[in-house]
Amino acid sequence: MTAERMPWWAWTWPVVAWVVLLSALLVGLGGPMAAAAGAILIATVFAAVYHAEVVAHRVGEPFGTLVLAIAVTVIEVALIVSVMVAAAGEKAGLARDTVFAAVMIVMNGIVGLCLLWGGARHHEQGFQVQGASAALAVLAALTTLTLVLPNLVASMPGPGFSTSQLVFAGIVSLVLYGAFVFIQTVRHRDYFLPIEAADEDAHAPPPSKRMAAASVGLLLVALVAVVALAKPLTPTLEVVIAWLGLPKAVIGIVIAAIVLLPEVLAALKAAQANRLQTSLNLALGSTLAAIGLTIPAVAAVSIVLGQPLELGLGEKDRLLLALTLFVGVITLGTGRTTVLQGAVHLVIFGAFLFFAVVP
Repeated sequence: MTAERMPWWAWTWPVVAWVVLLSALLVGLGGPMAAAAGAILIATVFAAVYHAEVVAHRVGEPFGTLVLAIAVTVIEVALIVSVMVAAAGEKAGLARDTVFAAVMIVMNGIVGLCLLWGGARHHEQGFQVQGASAALAVLAALTTLTLVLPNLVASMPGPGFSTSQLVFAGIVSLVLYGAFVFIQTVRHRDYFLPIEAADEDAHAPPPSKRMAAASVGLLLVALVAVVALAKPLTPTLEVVIAWLGLPKAVIGIVIAAIVLLPEVLAALKAAQANRLQTSLNLALGSTLAAIGLTIPAVAAVSIVLGQPLELGLGEKDRLLLALTLFVGVITLGTGRTTVLQGAVHLVIFGAFLFFAVVP
């Protein structure tokens, strides 16, 4: 990762992604072209992971994981907004479905895989309890105020906020996320630093400024290419989901999974190297960014363009969210984890996926 010579695939796949995107704009996406675009999209995600790791190693913890979390969330917001604008009435609940899917994927899927994989290799892993507790407190407040409270207010019928309530929810989300970033990067940065560096990569010299700058540029190119390819693939995805008879909420799960794939791979690699703190920084930071940045953005779009927006979760999803937060507090409350906690989170994630497909 710190080698001054960049591997060929790290810059080739983003370039190929843009070539495929331009070709799709000229001839459209269908059949073999759609399959090629999907394959290139996944390859470009791997390239994005490489560049994110180069940048993260250059700037150090916890700033490195913050770079990837914010970059991925900005792309997620752009994708949600573009789909919302294209199909206003049909996608009123897309932001809610995608944000909730991101929370479940991160808190149960990514965390579960990291704890299981890291525990299987290292038996027991440690992390900073103070940092995890701070992130969970902010996550509980964000999810309750933006995804649960809309079902209980009297101003609007259904799971939505009025205009003034949307403004309030957007401001609260930004304040909470901004406070967390301040704590993570300035006031209590030590809460998010690894307890110990157990792998050679952590002691390797950081990449040069030139290498890091090139990776920053290629990271942006790769992430934008992922969104640009995912957007024209969305209609094809909708047709496939409708053909399979799956609920529309599955679209949000697929969007969140595509956008979060770079963080999945980066977090797993860190857990394998016995750097669970880095994995948790990625996981918890990304789920907070997914809510703290996405809700204000979609609220602004809804108000300015008059787009309908549904934020309140159904009863089944509220129960899964409460279970996730409850188990998360127990899992991350001791500072040590084993494969058992990983298995529990993965079972909850499996339940989320199953009941999303079979509601």
